[in-house]
Amino acid sequence: MTLSASNILPEDGFAGTLVGRVARSDGPHLVAVREIGLVDLSRLAPTMSDLLELDGPAAAVRAYDGERLMSLDEALERQVLLSPCDLAAIKAAGVTFADSLIERVIEERARGDARAAESLRVELLELLGGRLVGLRPGSDAAMKLKSALTERGMWSQYLEVGIGPDAEIFTKAQPMSAVGCGAAIGLHPKSEWNNPEPEIVLACSSKAIAVGATLGNDVNLRDFEGRSALLLSKAKDNNASCAVGPFIRLFDETFGVDDVRSARVRLSVTGLDGFTVAGDNALDQISRDPLELVAACCGAEHQYPDGFMLFLGTMYVPTADRRGVGQGFTHEVGDVVHISSAKLGALVNVVTTSDCAPPWTFGARALMRSLAARGLLQS
Repeated sequence: MTLSASNILPEDGFAGTLVGRVARSDGPHLVAVREIGLVDLSRLAPTMSDLLELDGPAAAVRAYDGERLMSLDEALERQVLLSPCDLAAIKAAGVTFADSLIERVIEERARGDARAAESLRVELLELLGGRLVGLRPGSDAAMKLKSALTERGMWSQYLEVGIGPDAEIFTKAQPMSAVGCGAAIGLHPKSEWNNPEPEIVLACSSKAIAVGATLGNDVNLRDFEGRSALLLSKAKDNNASCAVGPFIRLFDETFGVDDVRSARVRLSVTGLDGFTVAGDNALDQISRDPLELVAACCGAEHQYPDGFMLFLGTMYVPTADRRGVGQGFTHEVGDVVHISSAKLGALVNVVTTSDCAPPWTFGARALMRSLAARGLLQS
């Protein structure tokens, strides 16, 4: 897989305030992504978590004049472009779109068996399809639908978080564990039914303020989670199972939360077997406002002192048959997954299994040692 700057930059190029991380021999460096190349921000903020805590991080980045480290094309060629987040918690909101809500209920009722999905999909679309459009979670109308479905024996834990008063917020991956653009992304080797989840990810400070956004792939194992919701951690958190990038676009005069609310996220998967599938997420179809999800994640009852990255959920779940009629979509090793949005660029990864992906070895302790050796830690 060969990538260039033109493949992954936003449609408006370098117009926004783009920040990321690159691997160097002495450890990861925070960089501004500019037309002249990748500019070292280490003396402005040693970590991305520190940068997101600044007052006006976009203005601070634009005003900073650091050392040029390399071009973006060189970083991609050398495969040193890292996930743009470091110490932040990696959180995710689940079941925030009607289409993905139906797919989660299908997983639950199919008990992880992909062959049972199609007949369940027809039944649930007939029952729920139009009734979920525009339905505000926790509203009187949502509670009436809950009562009606309960009477028919159709209530589900996924419907509870999809249209009930409380959002599903879970831990997707550990800090420092996400992979970046161009890296291999991992599936549990025992999974036979899985899918990518193309999402926008908000970059938030410890004060629960969204200060930027990026793209993410919340890789999901439909068979594991379908067998039992208690297997969520096994379905979601495996080696290389979380991709974030290519950069964080900080909120400034060119890009803000309203751009997130109106964004479209496109997914395409291209396999070595010639199989292709593509679809779109329209963020204006989300059931809970992005800032409502931020408030549900972090507040008086739950804090994140190093900030957090929040996946907003996916609308599009590929269902096209791949291995046979009625078996739906699942990944194959070698798939190229391309997730893009006009103002955020493109996150591109190739699928492998979690036991074959490069092991995660550089964690918070290694980062602290690196920063200390470079004289970047302050008392």
